[in-house]
Amino acid sequence: MEVEKESEIWYAMRATYRREPDAVRLLQSENLDCFVPMQYKISIKKGKKIRILVPVIHNLIFVHACPSDLKRVKSKVSYLQYITDTRSGQKIIVPDNQMKRFIAVAGTYNDHLLYFQPEELNLSKGSKVRITGGEFEGQEGIFLKVKGARDRRVVVEIQGVIVVAMATIHPDLIEVMT
Repeated sequence: MEVEKESEIWYAMRATYRREPDAVRLLQSENLDCFVPMQYKISIKKGKKIRILVPVIHNLIFVHACPSDLKRVKSKVSYLQYITDTRSGQKIIVPDNQMKRFIAVAGTYNDHLLYFQPEELNLSKGSKVRITGGEFEGQEGIFLKVKGARDRRVVVEIQGVIVVAMATIHPDLIEVMT
């Protein structure tokens, strides 16, 4: 009899008490894929300014794993927790294509990326677009005005968790999707 193989899925999770580095090490030691959105910040160390890579949102980690593998790893530590949808109480699972787009943008560590909580932006006001050239060529998102930026930006959303707005992209490199 053939056993049904579980599929790997992306979970939005919390590593409580800023233990993202511990969670990443644990997951990697278990051969599980994960992603923590990071950005460079200027910090003062011993009177000198240095650029350090820090999590965009403390405690946020995305984990790519089979449910049973994640359950097994989770049982070893108390600080790794599922993020649940406040309305349904269900674990937040991120579709592969949405996660791929998010990693393609957030994984560049571009200094001009802006991050938002989903409720900070009204995505329904924007247009669905595809980028046709430059660093983010092929990416899709929503084109709209975001706070903290003079011009409209293309944003990529992880439903209910986080939104990233890309650096300014020349209008010639944006095509509206219908």
